[in-house]
Amino acid sequence: MAVKTVQAIINGQTYTLTLNSSTGKYEATVTAPTTSSYPLSGHYYPVTVKATDDAGNVTTKDATDATLGASLRLKVKEKVAPVIVVTAPTASALLTNSKPAIAWKVTDADSGVNPATIGLTIDSGSKITGDAITKTAITNGYQCTYTPTTALSDGSHTVKFDASDYDGNAAAQKSVTFKIDTVPPTLSVTAPTEGFKTNKAACTVTGKTSDATSGPVIVTVKLNNGTAAEVTVGSDGSFSKVLTLVEGVNTITVVATDGAGKTTTVTRTVTLDTSAPVIQVVTITPNPVDAGKTYIISVEVTD
Repeated sequence: MAVKTVQAIINGQTYTLTLNSSTGKYEATVTAPTTSSYPLSGHYYPVTVKATDDAGNVTTKDATDATLGASLRLKVKEKVAPVIVVTAPTASALLTNSKPAIAWKVTDADSGVNPATIGLTIDSGSKITGDAITKTAITNGYQCTYTPTTALSDGSHTVKFDASDYDGNAAAQKSVTFKIDTVPPTLSVTAPTEGFKTNKAACTVTGKTSDATSGPVIVTVKLNNGTAAEVTVGSDGSFSKVLTLVEGVNTITVVATDGAGKTTTVTRTVTLDTSAPVIQVVTITPNPVDAGKTYIISVEVTD
């Protein structure tokens, strides 16, 4: 008897193999499935080969066969890398927390994200992987979070993110750069001094401010219960604002705010007194007085 047909069944499709007279083997050129075999049981596409002779006898071999099974397991690898999306911190963010929560997600719709490859690197430190990163399963991947165990220093920091899928495709590395600022701006008010008393309604507030990490600094000045007004801050941090005092005790509030939202406040109490003292009574005792003798002059004054 002679072989009539040889067929291969792969991923639900049946292919008829043709005898190659030069090799004596039955062959077919088949297009691989468009998706990875990794998610399948055993990480392969099972292949079934069926041979039929002219008499109708059939022999079938598949991936479970003790002898040929290993040859009937088609492994298909994808070529599309996972995608990394960073959600926090945002680029160029100014943060007041020295241990910021870092969040990102990694997705791969085919072979799937290999969680063991998910990692991040802060500045020039060692790559952080494994259980230090919290990985929550989502559709096609993982939502990841990490909080530094050691406080980051004030200033700029860059975090880089890596991941691969189960077929070994590495995602394009993503990074985000942000600033940490835990120190409020410096603020000194040189005038007026605390408790200053004056008979002039015009009062000039002067001072200087700076912030090493997240300048420029915004300065506002408020008189009593009025509206806080922003003042111009020079390139050297100096500022000046003329206020009109009201009679009596005045409260001046100066606030410096840096780019991270941290503030420093200085308060000055100033008294405006435009009423001159009143001389009520003057007495000289004795009056008249003997030459060369002492006398007492007494003055009653109110203010």
